Amino acid sequence: MAVFSDIRESLRYLFADIIGEQDGSIPYLPAGLPESMVPVASDAIHLLIEYQGTAYAKLYVERLNRFVSRRGVDEAMLLEIARLMAMRMSYEDAIRIAQLKLLELEAYPDTPRADDVRRLRLDEMVEALPTVVAELLLDVLNWLGWVHKRVKIHFSTANRFSIRRLKVEASLRRWRRYSIRYSKERDWVERWLHMIDRALTKQPQAASAIVETATMVQGYGDAYRYGLADWHAIIDSLVKPTFDGVLRLPDLAGAIAEARAAAMPDPRQTALKRKIAEIRARGKAAGADAAAE
Repeated sequence: MAVFSDIRESLRYLFADIIGEQDGSIPYLPAGLPESMVPVASDAIHLLIEYQGTAYAKLYVERLNRFVSRRGVDEAMLLEIARLMAMRMSYEDAIRIAQLKLLELEAYPDTPRADDVRRLRLDEMVEALPTVVAELLLDVLNWLGWVHKRVKIHFSTANRFSIRRLKVEASLRRWRRYSIRYSKERDWVERWLHMIDRALTKQPQAASAIVETATMVQGYGDAYRYGLADWHAIIDSLVKPTFDGVLRLPDLAGAIAEARAAAMPDPRQTALKRKIAEIRARGKAAGADAAAE
């Protein structure tokens, strides 16, 4: 029954352009937002409406509102949260690349363009589909040993056929919020915001450094996956243990910067793991010294 429910909900969302969204009104900016931030937040709202719809833009406003007038959050930090959250909520998948190519064509219709070829992994493409479909396809790809296989995708606007194909790909945004990738991105953004929130309570001087860790997760393909894995390694091994009281790192911001400097585009994370182990050893030594006093 759950599968049929998911399919029914997906179809309802797919045809939302025809039947109308339940609430298509543009969300208001959060009350108390500094005047200097209005252009940034407004641009983010319009970006996310274009990316996924008004409900998605409202989610952005709700998330941002958690930090408006929050103690320890100055204008500069709030601006970075607003900017980086919009960047992560408009993550780059095949659907988004198609959207951007069509917007580029609309803005500059007479400009000649070279063929834009991207290399995407098969699992990366499948994860943009509704979960009920994606899980079946991933099982097949896993059985074939093709999960990590890279394929060339042409995002071209050179002819009528190519443009039509891009329009079909861009229209799949209606399925996006039921996809595996959407669920993962939603969880990631919430965890990032949660860590900022904990920093403001536990170690306010480290909050800005945690805000900036969002820049580690960008793009698509290997760069995206390496950055995401490195982010989780730093949060799980340094940030969370410090907030939980398990690890003593009085200068958490410095530890984050040190770990980030060691992060390389390496699937084994050799240099990063070595640096994290070094930082943790110092933290445990500092904790032992403090306990002995």
